[in-house]
Amino acid sequence: MILDYLDVSAPADFHADLCIVGAGAAGIAIARSFMGTAIRVCVIEGGGLNGEEESQALFHGTSVGNPPFDPIHSRMRVFGGSCNLWGGGCITFSRHDLETRDWVPDSGWPISFDELQPYYEQARDYCQLDSHDFADGSFVGALPREPVPFDTDKLVNQIFARSPIFFGAAYRAEFEAADNITVLLHANLLELEAASDGKAVKQARIGALDGRTGRVRARHYVLASGGIENARLLLLSDSVLPRGLGNAYDLVGRYFMDHPSGSIGRVLTDAPDRLTRPYDRDLNRGTSSIFPEIGLSDRAQRAHGLLSGRVHPFAVETEVPKGIQALRELRAALRKTVLDEGEALEARLCAAMHNGPMPATGPLPGSQSVGRLALRVGMGAGDIAKAFARKLSDKSAVKSGHVELIGYFEQAPNPHSRVTLGHELDALGLRKVCVDWQLTALDKHTYRTASMLFGTELARACNGRYVPAPWVGGAGDEVPNVHGTAHHLGTTRMSDDPRQGVVDNRCRVHGMDNLHIAGSSVFPTGGWAFPTFTIVALSLRLAEDLRSLLQTCSSTGIF
Repeated sequence: MILDYLDVSAPADFHADLCIVGAGAAGIAIARSFMGTAIRVCVIEGGGLNGEEESQALFHGTSVGNPPFDPIHSRMRVFGGSCNLWGGGCITFSRHDLETRDWVPDSGWPISFDELQPYYEQARDYCQLDSHDFADGSFVGALPREPVPFDTDKLVNQIFARSPIFFGAAYRAEFEAADNITVLLHANLLELEAASDGKAVKQARIGALDGRTGRVRARHYVLASGGIENARLLLLSDSVLPRGLGNAYDLVGRYFMDHPSGSIGRVLTDAPDRLTRPYDRDLNRGTSSIFPEIGLSDRAQRAHGLLSGRVHPFAVETEVPKGIQALRELRAALRKTVLDEGEALEARLCAAMHNGPMPATGPLPGSQSVGRLALRVGMGAGDIAKAFARKLSDKSAVKSGHVELIGYFEQAPNPHSRVTLGHELDALGLRKVCVDWQLTALDKHTYRTASMLFGTELARACNGRYVPAPWVGGAGDEVPNVHGTAHHLGTTRMSDDPRQGVVDNRCRVHGMDNLHIAGSSVFPTGGWAFPTFTIVALSLRLAEDLRSLLQTCSSTGIF
């Protein structure tokens, strides 16, 4: 069932076998695996069924690092989590991603690709992907367009699959009908209260923005609140252990990573469509669910001492013909322009996280009447016919002036890049997050060297010329012109050694009997892969462990 904690008729306190904090991709995957069982699950979600400005404001925080980092626009507090904004990209990590790389400090996962593989198979079903096979760091299948062939000592084409669903919307009805699962909306975790010895969580203290408070008591607890919030909630749970839970070695919040992204320059060519069309995800929307991405080869990473990365070529139009501009304005005018609060919030967050070249701007929708726009479309029929002919010959509707290259990179694990608690308080009286996002010398070396590899090889493939972005040729110690992509990683990293990680290889917090963490905060490294597919795989693996632990609890009456 789904209850709203702001509804005074709902109980203040709850008892369950399993308490999950967060109803995003990870929390929903874990809770859903217990549907129809005898195990009682309580899911605590701070947002509602749709986005709300008041709940979203609880993600406010500060940034003290360089590059600066925006902690509010890069995540969403709502049932379904930040995946309410995702593009559906799914891809496995590769063996190379998970291995220890001697040129990458603190690299190496304590689990292997073979251990993850069966859970990737389960994740494929959860994400409602077509039954494409997957291999080492890629899906496998026939692509709608043949990708550009590259020198595989430098670049490779890797295939990702696109999920058609948003998890909250896809599985909401199942949760509404589930007798053994209670989802509490607008219920915010205030603290995980530990037992007196600090070795177990005894209850979760929760509260709503109207001042209502209560408790959830369970046998086991899972934090599944995202790569920033997982660390913040551990640090806020300090009434018994002053440094917070799982923080005996001052590791909670450290090793904060993202996938830094930015324009690495442009390719000037007479054949831009050859470079961009195979990688255009919008061309086959609804007819294909797999698409190629251009990545650095493992051999290039080893040879140059680089982190992983990918590049996406975007076609940038020349001057748009008047008839096409009129048609676009007419379509925009006919779309819904009055958004409700949730739609407006989603639009604002998506705009803040825009990860491609900004489109050329034209007159605002509504600046002309629909009738006048229709007249302009009619007068521009020749332009529209020419565009249609271009599309029939598998070219873009409007000729491209150049190809903009957007790079997306792995970030090196760095203990000085971290999430801490600031001094300001939120509306619940809790300390807001402070993000100190920092790049290392390896990051800067990777982004500049990889940019030159990407640019020169892509230019060669279309007989063009690469023009690097100004920062690519800058001094090695200058901070590259990159920004985050809302892939928050590493703040409760996984390691067999409690001196090197917050959770063990089963995602249980070191030193805690009944506290577990789900999500990308446990990633020791990030590769370039979109993280959601691996988040789901690890969550389903954790759910399997929890079933075994909770069955033991039921038979013995102990943790």
